[in-house]
Amino acid sequence: MVSKGLLVRLEAKSGKDTEVEEFLLSALPMVREEAATTAWFAIRFGRSEYGIFDAFPDDAGREAHLSGPVANALMEQADALFAEPPRIQKLDVLADKLPATIPNEPDTKGLLLVFEAKEGHVQEVEQFLRDARPLVEEEPETIAWFAIRTDDGKYGIFDVFPDNGGRLEHLIGHVPRELAKSALSLLGSVPDMEMLNVLAEKVGGGVASAKA
Repeated sequence: MVSKGLLVRLEAKSGKDTEVEEFLLSALPMVREEAATTAWFAIRFGRSEYGIFDAFPDDAGREAHLSGPVANALMEQADALFAEPPRIQKLDVLADKLPATIPNEPDTKGLLLVFEAKEGHVQEVEQFLRDARPLVEEEPETIAWFAIRTDDGKYGIFDVFPDNGGRLEHLIGHVPRELAKSALSLLGSVPDMEMLNVLAEKVGGGVASAKA
C-alpha cells in the first residue's frame, strides 16, 4: 500500500533527447537501493517531454527519495539536459494496484488522466476513485494503477501496461466507462489524457527496463 507520490516533468533541451533517456535509465540502479520507493517509472510524454512517476508508503519515504542520489543527480544535470527546471508535483495516492512480483515483461505504455472535481463533489470523486480499484484488479493487463490527488487540488489516474493492447483494453473497460457516466455530475473539467511510453520501471519488488 502506498499513500504518497511524485510526478516530475522534464523538458529536454533541443538535441538532448538521447542523453535524457540515458540519464533516466542510469537512475534505475539507484532507485533499486531505495527501499521506501515502492514504485518508480521513467516516462516519455512526447517529443522532448519526459517525466518520472513514483510512489511511496509515506511522507518519510518520499522525503528520503527527494534527498537521495536520484534527485541530486537530476538537479546536477538540469542545466545541461533540460530546457527549464524540473517541475515536481507532490501527490496523495488514494488507491493503488501493484503487482506482487516483477512482471514477466516490462511495461512499455502508460496513461495519465487529470481532472478537477466539481465544486461540492470532492468526496464523491475521491470515493469514485477508491471504488475503481476492484474494477482495475480484474484487468490482468493493467499492471500498476494509481488514483491520485495533486498538490493543486486536482485528481487523476496513472497506470501502466505491457503494450498498446493492454492499454486499449483498459480504455474500453469499466473504469473509463464509469468515469464518463459520472463526468457531468462529478467533474468540473474535461479529463486531460496523456498517452505515455514507459522507458524503465521499478515495480513488483524489482527493476525492469523497456529498452532493448
